[in-house]
Order: sequence, then C-alpha cells, then structure tokens
Amino acid sequence: MRMVDIIHAKRSGLELTDDQIQFFVDGVVSGDIPDYQTSALLMAIYFQGMTDQEQSSLTMKMMESGDHLDLSSIPGVKVDKHSTGGVGDKVSIPLAAVVAALGIPVPMISGRGLGHTGGTLDKLEAIPGYQVEISEQDFINQVTKDKCAIIGATGNIAPADKKIYALRDVTDTVDSIPLIAGSIMSKKIASGTDALIIDVKTGAGAFMKTLDDSRNLAKALVGIGKGVGMQCMAMITDMNQPLGNAVGNALEIKESIELLKNNGPHDLVELTTTIGGYMAVMGNVATTPEDGKQMCQRVIENGDALASFKKMVADQHGDATVVDNPDGVLPQAKYQIELPAKVSGVVSKIVADEIGIASMLLGGGRQKADDKLDYSVGIYLHHKIGDSISAGESLLTIYSNREKIDDIKDLLYDNIEISDSATAPTLIYETIE
Repeated sequence: MRMVDIIHAKRSGLELTDDQIQFFVDGVVSGDIPDYQTSALLMAIYFQGMTDQEQSSLTMKMMESGDHLDLSSIPGVKVDKHSTGGVGDKVSIPLAAVVAALGIPVPMISGRGLGHTGGTLDKLEAIPGYQVEISEQDFINQVTKDKCAIIGATGNIAPADKKIYALRDVTDTVDSIPLIAGSIMSKKIASGTDALIIDVKTGAGAFMKTLDDSRNLAKALVGIGKGVGMQCMAMITDMNQPLGNAVGNALEIKESIELLKNNGPHDLVELTTTIGGYMAVMGNVATTPEDGKQMCQRVIENGDALASFKKMVADQHGDATVVDNPDGVLPQAKYQIELPAKVSGVVSKIVADEIGIASMLLGGGRQKADDKLDYSVGIYLHHKIGDSISAGESLLTIYSNREKIDDIKDLLYDNIEISDSATAPTLIYETIE
C-alpha cells in the first residue's frame, strides 16, 4: 500500500477503506509518512469530506493509536466538556472549577489554539509554573483529590491526532467536520471519561460558520460518543462576537478569575453556569439542568469554585497567588492603547474571527506551528453588540508590546460597526442530546 494511492483515492472522491485509514494513522505515528503527504490527504478530506463509516473509522483508529486512560479508580461519574473553539472562549477554565466544587470529578484534556481561536492550554500556561503535561498517575491522583485537572494529551493519548492537529492549523484544514469530529472524539474516548458535553460554536468566529454546519458537526460528535457507550450531548452556541470581554491568554485567565469571584461578564457567566447545569445532571448531583445551573451559581457566590481553581493551579505547579493578584503574577504588556469610537451610536457588529486574528498578529496566537506565544498581549472589549457608545469613547483596549500598531487598529476598525440600532445575538441556539 502506498500513501500516494490513498491521497489519490480521496482526492477522487472515493471512500477510504479501514485498511487504508489504518495505514495512514500508523504512518503518521511512526513518522514514515512525511508531513507533506499528511497535509495533502488532509486537504483532500477537506474538499471531498468523509462518509459516516470513514469518519467513525478515522476516530477509532486515532484513538487506538495510543493508550486508553483507565479512570475507574476515581469515584463518581467523570464528566468532561469540550469546545470546538472560538474567540475569547475561556469557559473550560472556570467551568472545571465550578463543577468540581459540586463534587463531580472533571478530568479535562484540552488543546492549544487553532488559527484565530485561543487554546485552553495556552491560556493556562500564562500562569507562571503551570504544568499542562503531567503523568497519567498524577492526573488520576489530582482528579481524585481536587475533583479537577486540566492537562494536555499525554504523548501516548491519540498520538496520531497530536501530529495531525498541528498540521491542520497551518494548512487551513481546520474547519472540516470529519477532521474536527475525529480529533475531538479520539481524545475524549481515549481519556476514559464517562460523560461529555460539547460546546459547538457557530458564526463568524467559529470553524462552523452556519447553524446547519454546526448542527451536522454536533450530531456527528454525539453519534460517535453514544456509539461507544458514552453519555454525550452537544450545545450549539454563538460565536459571532467574542465571548466575554477579554481576548488573549493572560487577559482571559484574569477574566476567568473575575468570574470565579462573582464578577464575570454576563454572557460568559450565563454560558458557564448553563453548561455546568447539564454537567451537574450528568454527574448525578442535580435532577434538572436548571437546578444544576443554580447550584453552579451558588458555588461561585460562596467562593467554593474559586477555592477549587486555586487548588488545581497549585497542584499543577502554577503560582496560585494569581487568584489574589492577577496583575502581579500574569505577564503584562508594555503598552495599553485605547481605540476610540469614530461615531456615536450602538455597536451593531463585532466580527469575532477578525478580533481573534488581531490578537494573533499581536503575538497572542500562532501563525506557524512552532511560533512562541506572547501571553501578555490581546484585546479587551469595553462594549459588545447592543451597547450604546459616544464618539471618542473607548471601544476597546489593545494590549501590545509594540508601540506602532496602525495595522491592528485598521483591522479592528474594519470589523467593528456602529449603527443606529442593533439586535443582540442569541447566546445558546439549541441542545442535541
């Protein structure tokens, strides 16, 4: 069997066999297939798609390419959450602490940024000392003790996906339903979790731009999960504007801490507690999602969730004083530059993906797989869609380590509109169970 024949088959729109998919996955893991051929097949999949059988086969072969975590020694129903990625989407960080504070174990294996989106691991690494790579036994011990840990996939969990994931980011093949589904579910099945909720983003800042595509991805993910006996559901949520106010690694950690101090932005709080409510039902501590949502709000208000986050950071070797003094611990940008509104009116449009690109161009994201991140940079929105603003008032603050940023200002002005009126976007569109 030759890799070039597999590329040709998929390029021609043919269905790949299980043996061909196995050959591809094995070759990626062993390094026998060079990156340029892997990239060629990813592009062919992007354009030709995959059948349900191919998609399922790719997922399972990637999952079987490495180890399968055994979390059975951790008491209780292990509940995880995954997002398909967006701009300002830091939900996983406070959510893990909130749900853990309810006594539900949350073994969360997360990823890095893709394209214009931020990655949970990148954000957590803005905390000095925080280790996202810990041993399997340390992971199990921490979830047993603290009820939560957020780590990256170990070298032995879905190693095929680890290589493919990095190449997707730099070959513009990120927004492919079979590749997204295979990537997410191979890691989640291998991670040994009992229940999973998937936040499927839709809109300008998401990889799925339309509600129909988002629904198709959600159904594919839930179908794969249920097919292997996992409790699984999906929620389709908005990404036409950034979530919360902060975009950028350190800025988003600070905003996550503000949420856990009961001072988070409304949309971020609403989504975190709503998803947490469903996780509370999955974890058998609430009878309805609404009851679970109220429980989540209580542990935020009484400080239990903040204490849970602080323990997790400390046990993963991070500087836990970040909770008490974020600005004194997190990296700080040299310049804070205001972007004033040119006219008065109502903010009617904030193109999420372009805001993410602006943060990436400042150094907060990767343009190449080996780019080093500047954790201190980013954008803080002072107004969201539906907010009134006067000419000269600051739309946002740009956190930068270079003084001249006319290119960033132009990009932001081009992608924020002020009109006479605006309709605020829907935050949560539907759930798929």
